[in-house]
Amino acid sequence: MRRLLTVIGARPQIIKAAAVSRAIAKWNTACEDADDRIREVILHTGQHYDENMSDAFFRELGIPEPDINLHVGSGSHGEQTAKMMEGIEKVLQADQYYGVILYGDTNSTLAGAVAASKLHVPIFHIEAGLRSFNMAMPEEINRIVCDQLSTILFTPTQTAVKNLEAEGISSAQRKFADGNVQKVIESGDVMYDNSVYFSEIAAEKSDVMSRLELADKQFVLATIHRPANTDSAEKLNNIFRALVDIAQNEHVKVVLPLHPRTKKMLPQQLEPALLERIENVADFVLTEPVGFFDIIELERRARLVMTDSGGVQKESFFFETPCVILRSETEWVEIVEAGAGITTDADYTRILAAYKELSGKQVHFPKIFGDGHAAEKIIKEISKYQSI
Repeated sequence: MRRLLTVIGARPQIIKAAAVSRAIAKWNTACEDADDRIREVILHTGQHYDENMSDAFFRELGIPEPDINLHVGSGSHGEQTAKMMEGIEKVLQADQYYGVILYGDTNSTLAGAVAASKLHVPIFHIEAGLRSFNMAMPEEINRIVCDQLSTILFTPTQTAVKNLEAEGISSAQRKFADGNVQKVIESGDVMYDNSVYFSEIAAEKSDVMSRLELADKQFVLATIHRPANTDSAEKLNNIFRALVDIAQNEHVKVVLPLHPRTKKMLPQQLEPALLERIENVADFVLTEPVGFFDIIELERRARLVMTDSGGVQKESFFFETPCVILRSETEWVEIVEAGAGITTDADYTRILAAYKELSGKQVHFPKIFGDGHAAEKIIKEISKYQSI
């Protein structure tokens, strides 16, 4: 049995890991030779440690609790990444691993990529090739570094493949210590796998619609968590002023589950008069972070989503819900190209205009993220990998 280390540290990675863990279990059931089976070891860096943002998701998604937790917690980028690298390196040195699975673009991803590459452990990067082309974003730096170091790059879309080719990354262009060459595979999106798999379960298990007294397609879901927005008083005030005005003037409920970072920054960054409005506008609803099934229900049944999250943009697209993207750019350019999303940055006027445009037109959602079996394709490809 081959040992495979999965590194996760943030809520979106836990969700993505659920799809891959299911695919591993299915692979192992079908394997006649025990040597070909995969023993997944899950390492949680502790990058997100809030109960509602991490532990609860393991329980809800039915995936194993982490075998290892580094309990890194918060800190500067350098401090956090260094602690993760040290912890991951020790784990990789303690046992022999067939490879490391990394997801997306967090500091956990960066740390896993550097630690594994230094020890010549193969890196399998899921969600490779995404680019915002904004080097001011820490995530952009993380994903670029991870892609450069990865052994197999699993891309969710054809656009991601083209991004890698533009940077000189394509199959057989780079050789690793074990003799293998770098490989790029368009696998489809594991988050689409999850959306297909969990949407019916969410409809049965979630009571968020009744709990928040929401009507189908009669509310807006908003999420805000990126430091570029939360750490700027101007941007945060612009976004919240737009959201409150939409709730008050358009007579539609705006529901915003508060990320811990955003909750902390509101009293520090928002103008007192705006804070007072938030408290007094009945249709502007702030809630604690919600569980995975709840967020699926909210994305699926919202009239519109307004977010700075890459994952929420995409999930909304899966459920055919238009999206106002509260960033100046997006790595999911396909959503914008399809007319299903509009980037507004934290510009008050553009946010209101995008809300009106997407609320008033017929939006199309082409099938561009695979067939719902990306994780199975990924595990099949990983299983073929052999050191030369």
